[in-house]
Amino acid sequence: TEEWLHSLQGHTNQVTGITLNPANHLQVYSCSVDGTVKLWDFIDGILIKDLISLFNEVEVHETVEIFLSSGLCVSACPECFQLVSVHLPKSAEQEVEAKEMSAVSSHISKNPSCTAFGRGVRVHFFFFLVWIRLWRNFIHKKEYTYSTQHWHHNAVNTLCFTPEGTHLLSGGIESVLVQWQYGADNRKEFLPRLGGSILHISASSDGQLFCTSHSDNKITVIESSFKVCGVIQGLVKDAVLTDLMIDPRSKALVLNGKPGHLQFYSLLRDKHLYNLDIVQQEYIYEAGLDQFEVVKAAFDIKGSWLATVEERGKKSSDLEFFLKLWAFDERTQSFVLNTTITAAHTDRIISMCFSSSEETTMLVTAAEDSQFKAWCQGADADTQQDQNFWSCDFVGSYHKLNPTNCSFSADSSLLAVSFQEVITIWSPDTWEMLTTLCQPPGVIRDLCFGRLSCSKYLLGTTTKNLLCCWNLLTCELEWSTSVDVSKLQPDPFSENVAAFSYQSKHTDLFVFKPSEPRPLFTNKNVCSEKVHRAVFVPREEPLNSCDESTQWLNRSQLYFLTQNMDLLTFSTATEEDRMLSSSKQLVIDDSVAVTPFYLLLGKHRQQQQKLNTQSHPAADKPQQTQGSLLHTPAHVLPAASVLCSMFVNSFLISNTGVQQDPLRYFVHIWLT
Repeated sequence: TEEWLHSLQGHTNQVTGITLNPANHLQVYSCSVDGTVKLWDFIDGILIKDLISLFNEVEVHETVEIFLSSGLCVSACPECFQLVSVHLPKSAEQEVEAKEMSAVSSHISKNPSCTAFGRGVRVHFFFFLVWIRLWRNFIHKKEYTYSTQHWHHNAVNTLCFTPEGTHLLSGGIESVLVQWQYGADNRKEFLPRLGGSILHISASSDGQLFCTSHSDNKITVIESSFKVCGVIQGLVKDAVLTDLMIDPRSKALVLNGKPGHLQFYSLLRDKHLYNLDIVQQEYIYEAGLDQFEVVKAAFDIKGSWLATVEERGKKSSDLEFFLKLWAFDERTQSFVLNTTITAAHTDRIISMCFSSSEETTMLVTAAEDSQFKAWCQGADADTQQDQNFWSCDFVGSYHKLNPTNCSFSADSSLLAVSFQEVITIWSPDTWEMLTTLCQPPGVIRDLCFGRLSCSKYLLGTTTKNLLCCWNLLTCELEWSTSVDVSKLQPDPFSENVAAFSYQSKHTDLFVFKPSEPRPLFTNKNVCSEKVHRAVFVPREEPLNSCDESTQWLNRSQLYFLTQNMDLLTFSTATEEDRMLSSSKQLVIDDSVAVTPFYLLLGKHRQQQQKLNTQSHPAADKPQQTQGSLLHTPAHVLPAASVLCSMFVNSFLISNTGVQQDPLRYFVHIWLT
């Protein structure tokens, strides 16, 4: 089903390698930058043994990856780039110190996937850049030989032997899985176009399935016949050039995905939904190539239209970009290309936004050619189709200054466009410039209108580290404060505005209303990196929080992205308690086929519990969790003779005041 089951938690730093225990297929070893190797029962989620190595004593602070063979744990040391073997002692204690360590080989790659063991450790592989070196009889230093193989045009990232040892799998930046046949010169099989660069390869114990992990946070499951049979896609952690957006229809988070695409990710289910191909060109995974990438995107208020900007030529003077308008297709439940504008501006588009009105849809783009343009739908006279395409409706400028930002008011009656240090206010109905605001020093960096009761205010941040608020009724500066705001994010569902400020190597968060400069909520040091992307996500049901410090989370939830590509959010204590309790409960999905035993006992037990609660509300007593015997591992249960009477009695109730239930007597007789 590709659904997440559970996680194993215990390492205090990044997990760098995992491998199954060859002596027990229900156990797995893991290693970490914290210098420990842990043995887990991954079915029950139990930590069995904690092996502490001597790496820290020899000033080696990272255990990169482990390979198990003949009771040895082999690790790559990134400080001296040696292959080191650590003997795993047998002990009944949970925490064991591994003291026996020896160097196996020197001058190896620091890449944790640089080493692969064949069956019986008689064949061993290293790779050096684009070459693969095969060593035979590696454990006998005087008898080993080696040969060199070549296909990859760039650095090889990972190697893996099949269980029988007759084939070798390799992968790299080309995103092609290569299978080499041992003993057959130049005989190879290829599986291309798997997505991002291949970072790691694994093979199942029976050799029927291969698994590859990719740089785009994806796992691909492949049959031995080289056919893809499953994909587990997480949130693509690549360079994010667009803003964080919410699709008004699916409520999915939308941002840059794999190259040339936008990804739609469900925050509620924590699951990738689909990718939308914007560039519609095959991406070539090769360093140094100048290829199209999506740099801007925006939805209209109803989610009927999507605007995107793709460009290439950042590193050269030959800038090429396209503005595309996508319409939502009710039949396919996806976006289809409606209009492509090849010459929207003569220079790079730096900002764009849709109007907030549900009646008429308008798109405004601002570019470095000292102009902003308004785009509207209109029938194409040259075609006889009923489809409406987009065309330019107005071109605006101000003293040949380059615009820096644009934003519509909540009712779309006003458009604010900033030109360097000046903010211009326009009427979209007549395209008359109503006024200008230019009191604060510094170039305008961010711009947004207030919402709901604060819709008369306009907020802006400047390069001189000022946060300013203007009253549009009086056209005067209402208040300003000195703060270096890296991201200003209004909540479209309330009056609240979030401001992220970076100073002293950490980011602080301030939540406030434009009508009052006093923050409603302050959180110091939310992360150590700058925050440039944030979004408020609407809740399915509003919360009823009475705590003043968390009331700003009642209608929506704030998500933000750090420079390290960590997606973080804020939640209330009530939500944390709910998530913690739900994680401890074993829930059977109604969509899963149930057994006759569950139909007989489980459903009836639930109904009877409701009946008992209604009939005896005051006679509360600890109740056993239905199905606890069925879900508890057998090796931790008491003897069956001890549990039998308790289990049978749990299905019996007093007949006082309760209508007799024939099914209950049948259950009792059947169990007896």
